[in-house]
Amino acid sequence: MTGAAKRIVLETLGWVLLLLGVAMIFLPGPGLLGIFAGLALLSQQYDWAERRVEPVRLRALRGAADGVETWPRIIASCAGALALVACGVLWIAYPPAPGWWPFSDAWWLPGGIWTGITQIGSAIIALALIVYSYRRFHGKPEAVAELGREIEAAQHEREERKHEGRVRD
Repeated sequence: MTGAAKRIVLETLGWVLLLLGVAMIFLPGPGLLGIFAGLALLSQQYDWAERRVEPVRLRALRGAADGVETWPRIIASCAGALALVACGVLWIAYPPAPGWWPFSDAWWLPGGIWTGITQIGSAIIALALIVYSYRRFHGKPEAVAELGREIEAAQHEREERKHEGRVRD
């Protein structure tokens, strides 16, 4: 693959992942993971993306650490992922609209089989991330403290860049 073709493929994939990540913030799925992956690819071509990769990575890790901080949070996260699997199975099975459904049958479980498949895929990714987060952060205050130091250092660096920008103006 030529350099130009590689750049076009990576840039297109980066934009697709970034847009999917933003959509997954509102829809079922690992939104921050998609945003991070998209920004990581786009950071190879754009300075603006490179400046945003690290804050998104740290925010995602902070969320991962917070999500496995207590057993109720772990249980709630796992229950949410399992509910997503159940919804995916429902979408794939596609039962007829129930009698109490007040709208047209066309509005019952829109999206069909692919909606169910993406819900199950999102649940698998979520469960894998819960396991990763648990292994990395649960019961490891030193790992959480190190992440806190990284976040503080990144914020300090960002503030310095802002200050330098204002001084030059």
